[in-house]
Amino acid sequence: MGSLVHVKEATVITPSDQTPSSVLSLSALDSQLFLRFTIEYFLVYPPISDPDYSLSGRLKSALSRALVPYFPFSGRVREKPDGGGGLEVNCRGQGALFLEAVSDILTCLDFQKPPRHVTSWRKLLSLHVIDVLAGAPPLVVQLTWLRDGGAALAVGVNHCVSDGIGSAEFLTLFAELSKDSLSQTELRRKHLWDRQLLMPSPTRDSLSHPEFNRVPDLCGFINRFNAERLVPTSVVFERQKLNELKKLASRLGEFNSKHTSFEVLSAHIWRSWARSLNLPSNQILKLLFSINIRDRVKPSLPSGFYGNAFVVGCAQTTVKDLTEKGLSYATMLVKQAKERVGDDYVKSVVEAVSNERASPDSVGVLILSQWSRLGLEKLDFGFGKPVHIGSVCCDRYCLLLPVPERSDAVKVMVAVPSSAVDTYENLVTSPNA
Repeated sequence: MGSLVHVKEATVITPSDQTPSSVLSLSALDSQLFLRFTIEYFLVYPPISDPDYSLSGRLKSALSRALVPYFPFSGRVREKPDGGGGLEVNCRGQGALFLEAVSDILTCLDFQKPPRHVTSWRKLLSLHVIDVLAGAPPLVVQLTWLRDGGAALAVGVNHCVSDGIGSAEFLTLFAELSKDSLSQTELRRKHLWDRQLLMPSPTRDSLSHPEFNRVPDLCGFINRFNAERLVPTSVVFERQKLNELKKLASRLGEFNSKHTSFEVLSAHIWRSWARSLNLPSNQILKLLFSINIRDRVKPSLPSGFYGNAFVVGCAQTTVKDLTEKGLSYATMLVKQAKERVGDDYVKSVVEAVSNERASPDSVGVLILSQWSRLGLEKLDFGFGKPVHIGSVCCDRYCLLLPVPERSDAVKVMVAVPSSAVDTYENLVTSPNA
């Protein structure tokens, strides 16, 4: 797609007002090795009857204003000089990067289906920040005008500076400022750094953390995902399908507790994925997913905290048990992984990632991230509401996404090895199979 998108302009956007010149420490959770990548949000907006190309100027102005309360997004991330592996942000108002591009070929309709290849849409965020520690800006925005008058907006936020909830709050402010529609109440909204709240503290007990444990690779799992072509998939689950999964999970098991949509859907995806890969029955598999800890720690984190405030939940079992014991068993594992997380558990995780540099392994792992509750479908930057929401690239990591105009539906996007993709799509769309 490199020739399909042409960058016309690249501009460094600095805060519109004076911001503190300081060095801010990132927390132990922020500094985790596996978070040193960029969250890449991708929003597609419908054609405007009379495209207003001055919108790009308004976006730049709004971004500049948003960088005042969120001034660390215009700083630069670096390692702390003490050599302990922690990170900090050097805040000198260096700026975020804004790119404006055009495509003479792509239209809004091209995004109704998943991309043909995992990186097909890569150039819609032309600066792909691989290593933020090399001096790249932690925030990159690209506006691409499409052939039919629509627009694609891609936003890259480095994960070590903010989690999904925090970056979505930033995007909400950015969108509101682009329309200049902020009330005084909204202007007083808190945007809190406060990373010291998640620094290591002594823990009473050493708790088990299966998400950090290494398991044997009995089937060349890592090599397969590195060597085999991955095929993007996209499946929408309407409210009726989600209710069917809940009934199926309850009917097939002896567990009478109520299941959430997240629990049954993630369990169903995990089982479908595992069954499609044709793995050895004794291979240990893990489903890893983020658990928001803002209200699970004591005291609760303050409103407006936009750092990484999550730990990784881990459901773990063998291929044999996952495939043979049914949806209720997998759902129970997900529920138990969530229920395990409390204040002591979070403190134990902070201690592990800080002192032991603990990090999740990749063997037998499916990582799932829930974007369907971030409010991305409401983001109006002056183009109206988005008609497509996703990530710039479809990867082996599974995303649960909102579906525009269908508030009770969830879109599941994940890239699957080409040898397994047909089986996976059959299984994920046929819960009773």
